[in-house]
Amino acid sequence: MNEITDKDLLAEAKRLAADATPPDTSDMPEVTDWSAAERGRFWRPVKRQVTLRLDADLLDYFARDGAGYQTRLNAALREWVESRRGR
Repeated sequence: MNEITDKDLLAEAKRLAADATPPDTSDMPEVTDWSAAERGRFWRPVKRQVTLRLDADLLDYFARDGAGYQTRLNAALREWVESRRGR
């Protein structure tokens, strides 16, 4: 049985790239005015899973409206942090 080497893979990738046809973008309007663009519109901070001990009444407060309580808790923490930046 023949083994495929890195050299073989590279050669095949180059062959496929050479045969590739660029996509037809003729029906897409060219954007020349970026004045209304919003920087960072789709940026989202990286989430990290943690174990956190909270007072029961605080957790009950955020969980009382059901699903999404972790998002609400995160938003409250972010608001607090933002209010303290620049002090």
